[in-house]
Amino acid sequence: MRLRKFLITASAVAAVSAIALTGCSSDGSKGSGSSGGSLTVAKPDGAAILATQINNPFISTGSGMSLGYDRMIYEPLAMVNPVGKNETTPWLASKVEWNSDYTQLTVTPRKGVKWNDGKPFTADDIVFTYNLIKSTPALDLGGLKLSDVKKDGDDVVLTFSESKFVKQGDVLQVPIVPEHQWKSISDPTKDPVKQAIGTGPYTVKTFSSQGVVLGARSDYWKGTVPVAQLKYLEYNDNTGLLRALQSGETDWAQIFITDYQKNYVDKDPKHNVFWGANVLSPDMIVVNTTKAPFNDVAFRKAVNMVVDRKAHAEKARSNAGPELTNVTGIPQPTGDQYIAPEYKDQTFTIDVDGAKKVLSDAGYTWKDGALIDPKGTPVSFTLQDPQGWNDYVTGIQLAATQIKSTLGADAKVATPDADTWFANMASGNFDAALHWTGSGSNPWHIYDDVMNSSYLDQAADGKVSDNFGRYSNPEATALLKEYAQASDDGARTAALNKLQKIFVEDVPAIAIGTHPQLAEYNTRKFTGWPSEKDQYATADPTQPSAVQVLMNLKPAGK
Repeated sequence: MRLRKFLITASAVAAVSAIALTGCSSDGSKGSGSSGGSLTVAKPDGAAILATQINNPFISTGSGMSLGYDRMIYEPLAMVNPVGKNETTPWLASKVEWNSDYTQLTVTPRKGVKWNDGKPFTADDIVFTYNLIKSTPALDLGGLKLSDVKKDGDDVVLTFSESKFVKQGDVLQVPIVPEHQWKSISDPTKDPVKQAIGTGPYTVKTFSSQGVVLGARSDYWKGTVPVAQLKYLEYNDNTGLLRALQSGETDWAQIFITDYQKNYVDKDPKHNVFWGANVLSPDMIVVNTTKAPFNDVAFRKAVNMVVDRKAHAEKARSNAGPELTNVTGIPQPTGDQYIAPEYKDQTFTIDVDGAKKVLSDAGYTWKDGALIDPKGTPVSFTLQDPQGWNDYVTGIQLAATQIKSTLGADAKVATPDADTWFANMASGNFDAALHWTGSGSNPWHIYDDVMNSSYLDQAADGKVSDNFGRYSNPEATALLKEYAQASDDGARTAALNKLQKIFVEDVPAIAIGTHPQLAEYNTRKFTGWPSEKDQYATADPTQPSAVQVLMNLKPAGK
């Protein structure tokens, strides 16, 4: 289970390193032919999502963002690919260009684009959207920190108070909204925006407790929309949605499936596809470094040396993604180019004897097989993750068993409800937990999530928004800032190599597995989906790139 956040509750996916990018499709191009067929998209979040129609793309818990249909209505300036070549694809912008230190972005609006109410899309809409974020702090949880938004001839220039190299995705994938509608919205953080006016290829045809139906536009700026109708449904849980995928009732989804080959792909091996896009986002055992036993680096190192990552990949993740092998925690092959030379060939291995030596050298002993810390206290801790998050719960059960059997520590497992778990993580009321990390097209987000003490300085009422393990290392924090604000690749590489060394030697968290972006689809009616062989985007229907995927589809057999 992984919860992604967007604007009001979150940060966007990725960051890229290209300075200037120009769209390859012609402005306002129109294709020939007409749309045909339909696809059904589904989520397992329950009927409550459909109780109220909320099309506001800045409300992540609303029906539009939860189901993902807002992605087909509101579009961003550009798509940022967290897999493949990590490329940026201009979308509502025909060109995006960063200055050398990534503190300023110049955007050329695409010509010939219309809102679905027939009014033209202009530079004014871009200026309005980013000024809306600038003037509404509740909308800037992506940390854009805009200092100025203005038109410069036909272009729009966005200026930031700090470098956005590591947050290009946060900047570029903001949904652009129409000024002529939104200027009269008094509270953009709460208004449901029942009339969804966007530049995307679809409009809302019907909304009910049974689902949402979108119809393709005939005047979309990229030409003919390949799928005439999209249906969005909600199921009560993963089990119900899996049955729908197996029967063909649902075409496109994003859920974790235990033994996906047997339970989904083999139901129709010619057409059913399960793809885990291996993004730069490992799962980690986040440990509370402020209290025993994980306040001792020797114990952290020992645990890191005995966890079974192969078992985690096979049993907890059902081989949905590759085993995490490199000691830096950077997933491969996606992150190969970022691994420091000294760690290129260093892989995780289970080394029980080595782990026991680390502990013995630090003053630990054993009594009747139980691990005793240097103060004479039996070592005990609890791993926790929410009940119902089967892959994560399996992951911590495997880790607890392995740690107990190899080191003699009393490792327990707890499964609180999700709300309690999130509160525990924020407040530090935990010993250890299996948690995801942020993702991007470079590893900065991985290390920022577990080593940046700035989150501790920003804590409100003792609650942090990240670095839940409360690891404090001034050098690591300075290096993260140095990387983010560097103006050349050499400086970024130097900072990243030092961050990897700290991660390996001080073990602020225990990297345990890859965390791919999952998706299921079938090729019975349409082809052209992203895949391991064609990684132009992830296949998750709730991501900003969902509209890019949709527009790449072609009727099967053609």
